[in-house]
Amino acid sequence: MSSLKELSALFESQFKERQFPEQPQQLYDAAQYLLTLGGKRIRPVLCLMANELFGEINKDTFHVANAIELFHNFTLVHDDIMDKSAIRRGQPTVHTKYNEPTALLAGDVMLVTGYEHLNKIQTKYLPRILSLFNKTAKEVCEGQQLDMEFENRETVSFEEYETMITLKTSVALAASMELGAIMGGAGLHNQHHLYEFGKFLGVSFQVQDDYLDAFGDPQKFGKTPGGDIVANKKTFLLIHALNVADNDTKASLNQLFLSKDEHKVESVLQIYKDCGVDDWARQLKNEYYQKAMIHLEEVAVIEKRKGPLKELAAYLLNRSV
Repeated sequence: MSSLKELSALFESQFKERQFPEQPQQLYDAAQYLLTLGGKRIRPVLCLMANELFGEINKDTFHVANAIELFHNFTLVHDDIMDKSAIRRGQPTVHTKYNEPTALLAGDVMLVTGYEHLNKIQTKYLPRILSLFNKTAKEVCEGQQLDMEFENRETVSFEEYETMITLKTSVALAASMELGAIMGGAGLHNQHHLYEFGKFLGVSFQVQDDYLDAFGDPQKFGKTPGGDIVANKKTFLLIHALNVADNDTKASLNQLFLSKDEHKVESVLQIYKDCGVDDWARQLKNEYYQKAMIHLEEVAVIEKRKGPLKELAAYLLNRSV
């Protein structure tokens, strides 16, 4: 089994090649721009790891992994436009560096290029791969729509937010695992448990993302601090604060989210700290992590082959970026 570092380098070595033609230059430079900013490449590496659990990496799995990463970056371009985000990975977002119409087209062409990669795999895999890939793509869009709708609602329950995050974030990690397992020849039992492992790992990842947006070091995290607060996003942190706060604090929190006070982020973070949200979030991400590990234990392969997946899961749990 390859290590996390080895698989990351292996994926990057072939993905770093320009993915798009030269002309029209602005369109394809905009598409390539985001890819050159790097990123954690978690989803394609999960795909490769899942394949390698069951044998040598199928060369076609790289096409699937490339499609996964291109789809992910397509969603980032569009999300940044919808969220009006100026910074991504510590650099200007695509629509900030170029313009919104070009960014929209650049995101679209990433998606199409992803499907071109899928079209290169062996025909025997294509129906199952396309079915899962398309199902996941639709679910991610559903999650993004719910995320935007929640911004205009006064209250969102924990269960509603969990469902939204599962769609927007977790299913992509889950599908990355199952897609790799399919390419590696895994049976349905192992495919199922790897999907569930990825799903719960994805929710844990999002809890950490919510936490880092509020409490992370902006120099390491690469985003404007308190971006979710500025955007009035319902997050695990806000939902918990509203559940545990007294009436006066709850009223203050709701008022802050309606305001454009220049000290909004600072004030909300203080309420979060007073409500113990930071400690609660760390505990919650660990709960989802433990659920993920239960499913990984159910995967019927030699235990030592699971080492790189455990390494990656631990990294996601403790990351600061």
